[in-house]
Amino acid sequence: MILTHRPGELVGVDRFPSPAEFPDSPYAQALKEPLLLGLFLPIQAGGWSASTLPRTTDWRFEYNRDLVLKAESLGFNLVFALSQWLPKGGYGGVFDGNALDSFMTTASLTAITSRIHLISTIHVLYGPLHPLHLAKWGATLDHICGGRWGINIVTGHRAVEHEMFGWPRIEHDHRYTLASEFIEVVQKLWTADDNYSFEGISSWKMHGGFVTPKPRYGRPLLVNATGSDAGISFAARYSDLVFITSPGRSDFQGAIEALPPHTARVKRAARDIGREVRTLLNPMVISRETEKETRQYYDAIVAHADNRTPRGFHSFDSDAHAWKGREGKDAPARRAVGGNIEVVGTPEQVVEQFIQLKRAGVDGLQLSFFDFKPDLEFFGDRILPLMKQAGLRL
Repeated sequence: MILTHRPGELVGVDRFPSPAEFPDSPYAQALKEPLLLGLFLPIQAGGWSASTLPRTTDWRFEYNRDLVLKAESLGFNLVFALSQWLPKGGYGGVFDGNALDSFMTTASLTAITSRIHLISTIHVLYGPLHPLHLAKWGATLDHICGGRWGINIVTGHRAVEHEMFGWPRIEHDHRYTLASEFIEVVQKLWTADDNYSFEGISSWKMHGGFVTPKPRYGRPLLVNATGSDAGISFAARYSDLVFITSPGRSDFQGAIEALPPHTARVKRAARDIGREVRTLLNPMVISRETEKETRQYYDAIVAHADNRTPRGFHSFDSDAHAWKGREGKDAPARRAVGGNIEVVGTPEQVVEQFIQLKRAGVDGLQLSFFDFKPDLEFFGDRILPLMKQAGLRL
């Protein structure tokens, strides 16, 4: 058969069930937690913090493998990392451009983990990637890890990335039209019982495509990060988890005020078409036993702000909507620390802030740390037990 896709047409939402709809799926089991818990891996040089304060954080595989195994032992539900395509030197300074590929890194961990979800960030519009490739690779990884693999779908917001692959940056909303077509076809290949052909508005076509094995629980987990109208519409149709930022505000109090209407908007967009999505936020957690020790740690990070990367992740021409308004007068300190928002305090204060984020409509936290190994150890020893006492974790 041949499906002709019409831009903007809502196709397949009720045909492709989420893994959440399978009671025995790993994702359905994870959703029993009051608050999902994830780790945002530092597979790029500098992690998330433009600071030269000495630390262990490292982009290499062995370091990130150890983090994943530690997170799994602590009961974390998922891990993922960014995908970046940057010219020589990256963003500058500690962000020198060294970075592993997210897809290859998380895929390699499927065979050595047993409970945690592994999410590969993939630019679905870059290069010669064909839906048939991703459908086959994804179904294979799904079987290797028993339904714990997923895709963080990104379309690329920096002109330099598109240009690296040989074309001008695709217009913002049109990227989501193309991504919708791509994911529709991938999902069809995951479910079709017969050969499948496709012609649409994309440059690729497919004649008689078929994929085995089929994913164990309908399809792998789907994630996307967004803040725009087009991105939220895409998330409502396809995603299970929506990675959000605090719109326009990076300070904690500002985030608590801005998040409730934003999270409600994202969830309402899905419910309007009969689906459910959950939201993820990325806080940078800075914590020590006492307020004094915490402030000393925070101040040391900021005091070592790396001025060789004046704009950090905001470098290069970007048309991302989620980060609009985030470059305020405190930007140098914010870049030194990193994260969507800062969660700073003693273990008790951190948990109280997590409670406020949950009340604001955040369903999961994708944590970052400045010094990942020791800070994750501290989190497991001192903060996680308090989260359980507070009813945030089982």
